Amino acid sequence: MNEPLDQGATNPSDASRIIEDYEAFRRLTPRGAPTVLQVLPALVSGGVERGTVDVARALVEAGWRALVVSRGGPMVHELERVGATHVTLPVHSKNPLDWRSNYDRLTDLLWRERVDLVHARSRMPAWIAWRAARRAGVPFVTTFHQRPAAASALKRLYNSVMVRGDRVIAISHYIAERLVADYALDPAKLRVIPRGVDLGLFDPDRVAAERLVRLVERWRVPDGVPVVLLPARVTQWKGHGLLVDALARLERGSVHCLMVGEDDGRRSVKAALEPRIARLGLTPHVHFVGRTDDMPAAYKLADVVVSASLDPEPFGRVMIEAQAMGRPIVATDHGGARETVLHGETGWLVAPNDAEALAEGIRAALALDADGRERLAARAVAHVRENFSRYQMCARTLTVYSELLDSVGAGPSGD
Repeated sequence: MNEPLDQGATNPSDASRIIEDYEAFRRLTPRGAPTVLQVLPALVSGGVERGTVDVARALVEAGWRALVVSRGGPMVHELERVGATHVTLPVHSKNPLDWRSNYDRLTDLLWRERVDLVHARSRMPAWIAWRAARRAGVPFVTTFHQRPAAASALKRLYNSVMVRGDRVIAISHYIAERLVADYALDPAKLRVIPRGVDLGLFDPDRVAAERLVRLVERWRVPDGVPVVLLPARVTQWKGHGLLVDALARLERGSVHCLMVGEDDGRRSVKAALEPRIARLGLTPHVHFVGRTDDMPAAYKLADVVVSASLDPEPFGRVMIEAQAMGRPIVATDHGGARETVLHGETGWLVAPNDAEALAEGIRAALALDADGRERLAARAVAHVRENFSRYQMCARTLTVYSELLDSVGAGPSGD
């Protein structure tokens, strides 16, 4: 595993003193400041989009030029606020009639903007970006965010573009191992860079009481009842049904469950669950609240945070966000969870697809007394701060970029 970068703070109370300094990455190529182009389907919401904006911000702070190509979305404004440039292209399109046009426009962009390196974060855009980068003669980087399993030879071929990078970034050791085993990726090209948390945003001491009150009122959270939080899109594999079955094994009314996340139009998942919830007598105690723009407050409102994914999470951003907020996490024992949750120290890892095991994990978290919760919170916050900060993720990504630019003869500033 990559060694943690020293941020100068590991105590929860030190969050405000953490400094993200990218001066060490300041450099010049023979053509001036390096230009990096990241490409992804859209800038809507999610971990891929968040990582893209975070890296763009780091590039700008290091004196580089940051370009992003996508079909657009609400996060474009955030991207532009950090000093990056967005170019709108329909690179998300799977329509073959669009491929040639997208390739031509992207290749032209690489030449026109004198791009030094291309970083693809999703499969469809990666196919176009890989060809364009080869045409322009610049290094090509990929980040493998998605689940690596391929149900068919066609899907496997579709995924394979993500291992064609000059460097391939895996967001967990779990993903790295699957890429080597399933796609025969040369380990020399592989770099493991876990996702990172914005420690200024996800800081329990910075969530004011009025933010909690606002969510309590909006979501009609009952007083005096422990809150179990499942933050995830409402899809089959995220385990909403498994959590419902686990809640049925707890004393009825002993907890209030908040399902936080958008359904992405898959209303059939929620619709199928609602009769089951009613049949189990849980309707007053389970609330689908949709998405929220204040996840730090949602975490702080919770007594227990659950990650109940039926299939292994490639990484599991929820788990590090919950720990950064000092909240106990109960997660299924597979995939990225094994790398982010310290069983018995910062949370509990329970058998996958086992409602009774999940219920037992929730019971254990709720059974903590005040001192036990305080100790767990301190360990959880320190664990994230030491291993999963935004700064570490961005600095390690810029290290990969610098390594490739060095390999093609672009010397650092002052050379």
